[in-house]
Order: sequence, then structure tokens, then C-alpha cells
Amino acid sequence: MSADLSAYGGGLDNSYGVLVVTTNDVPGYRVDSVIGEIFGLTVRSRHLGSQIGAGLKSMVGGELRGLTKTLVESRSEAMHRLIEQARARGANAVLAMRYDVTEAGNGTEICAYGTGVVISRVG
Repeated sequence: MSADLSAYGGGLDNSYGVLVVTTNDVPGYRVDSVIGEIFGLTVRSRHLGSQIGAGLKSMVGGELRGLTKTLVESRSEAMHRLIEQARARGANAVLAMRYDVTEAGNGTEICAYGTGVVISRVG
């Protein structure tokens, strides 16, 4: 692998004040209250040039780096919106977070969703 793909990683640290996990619980914490479903989404239009390039690249094989970068940026935006919504609704954690990607007209919808909760440390 010749290019640095570290920027293509995912996830956020807890410096945003909301813990986001894909699990149903957090070891060492208890759920004090359930806020409910929280989501953040973004819809991205398709760029014709990148679609043509991706089509050609897919014929010969290999990673579609432009599309990978766009998807990482879109997921990050959806995650930030999820965190904003969680904070606005009084949650300090989101459990069972998932991503969903759906074709929507001439674009792609990326949705980050989970259950907003208030947690506190046990003991």
C-alpha cells in the first residue's frame, strides 16, 4: 500500500462530550435514562466526473480512493450531527450506533443512528 490511508479511519474520541459506542452497554457504567432514537444524516450528490472515473476504475480493479474519501467525510459529518443531536436532547452517550447508506434520488444518504442515553459510572 503506497498511499497513507490514516485519514480514512473512522470513529471519534470522547472529547466531544458524548460517548458513542456500537455496543448495547458500556462496561463500568449504568444507564440512568433513555432519551430515545438519535440520528444524524447527510445527503451527498453524485459528481458525474467521479462516477465515470469510478466506473472505469471498477473495470480494472482497485480501490476507488475518491469515493472512499467522500464516504469517510460523509460518515464523519453524519457522526458529528448525531453527536450534536444527542447533546441537544440531553444525552451523554449513544448506544448501539450504526450507519446506514441509502441511494436517494441523485444522491446518497448516510445516516448515523443509535439510542441516546444518560449514563453514569458505577461505583
